[in-house]
Amino acid sequence: MKTNTLVGITAIMLLFCCTLPGAASDYTLGIFGNANEDDTINMQDVTYTELIILEYRDKTELSDAKHDGKINMQDVTQIELVILGKERELTLIDSADEIVTVSLPIERMVVLNTDFAEAIAVLDDRDTVVGVTHTMTEYNRLFPELSAKTDVGGWSTPDIEAILACSPDTVCVYAKWPTTEKLDNKMPDDISVIRLDFYKAETLREEMIKLGYLLNRRDRVDDYVEWHDEYIDLITGRVSDISDDETVRVFIDAGDGKGSTTSRRAYSTGTGMHDLCVIAGGVNIAEGYVEGYADVETEWILVENPDAIVGITYKGGYETDDNTLMKEHYDGIMDLPGFGNVAAVQNDNVDIMSNAFAFAPHYPAALATVAKWLYPETFDDLNPMAIHQEYMDEFLGIGFDVSEHGVFVYPPLEET
Repeated sequence: MKTNTLVGITAIMLLFCCTLPGAASDYTLGIFGNANEDDTINMQDVTYTELIILEYRDKTELSDAKHDGKINMQDVTQIELVILGKERELTLIDSADEIVTVSLPIERMVVLNTDFAEAIAVLDDRDTVVGVTHTMTEYNRLFPELSAKTDVGGWSTPDIEAILACSPDTVCVYAKWPTTEKLDNKMPDDISVIRLDFYKAETLREEMIKLGYLLNRRDRVDDYVEWHDEYIDLITGRVSDISDDETVRVFIDAGDGKGSTTSRRAYSTGTGMHDLCVIAGGVNIAEGYVEGYADVETEWILVENPDAIVGITYKGGYETDDNTLMKEHYDGIMDLPGFGNVAAVQNDNVDIMSNAFAFAPHYPAALATVAKWLYPETFDDLNPMAIHQEYMDEFLGIGFDVSEHGVFVYPPLEET
């Protein structure tokens, strides 16, 4: 008996020496059971947990796979079930930085925003959705199936009675909206609320992987991550070679300010558009001046004299072929008093992007667009429209031709 124990410990130690820890990852996948805190859950986590039990390794937060305050063989079993996709519940850290335990399998979802809905569509789990926000019911082109689901109210002001009438086991929402007072506190204990954003480039990859675990769509999410990484790595690799004196300074414009006719709405830190700008190699001039979405004086923009202006509008997107309103945003910037002297205007480096295109799982196409706007010579061979179409064909499969339908940017991109 003693000999068998020593052999078992030796085997575990050999595995430890060969495979642990996985600390070189760019991020830690926030799912309990990821004991070695790398970017995935696999047999290394089983080994790591066994080493904790044997007191050869220190406990990590995510090693408590059962999330019951104890590390024992039940956690090992849970990790093995997660690896096999046979777990009955999964505990994770959501995008609101809260710990949530979700009962599995998920069979009836209510989805309260289009970004989350698109992530579900990418993983081909549309049939599980039973209710959607009323905004989504208007997205007949992008969500031909989901738009026909039961309307449960607004994305930030849901109709609780309508949600409950759908008999969901899960409600899918943004990290911040609706607030817990408007939603979570009104849900029965047997309904899970999952808060994942899917609109921030910095976190979307991990959120997609988490959703892949929750929906047991691991192979599908692996395909998406491979596609995502191909373009993100290409863009960030080239951007890293751009010298500081060549870096483009950008103002991200969301239209007229709310407080004054002499102000503009800016996107700064903490917004998805700021992430796109920075990853594409730009410097957001609003960073350090304001945070989030905030008004700035047009006089300040003139003084800052940005090299490029990227406008964001809720006009356009997949559901229209008319670019009139997007052109109005463009013309409005070009006609602002004094802006004729701004470098971005003088160099014809003002572009408008639809909010529907800027965010959600297709964002590598939007990132490629911004990168090409800022550094046209560096990305001369990059074709954002082709990337967008590839995504539509491979992951949404709805027969949508981005060169024929939709309004995503203004002035229109040229196919290269």
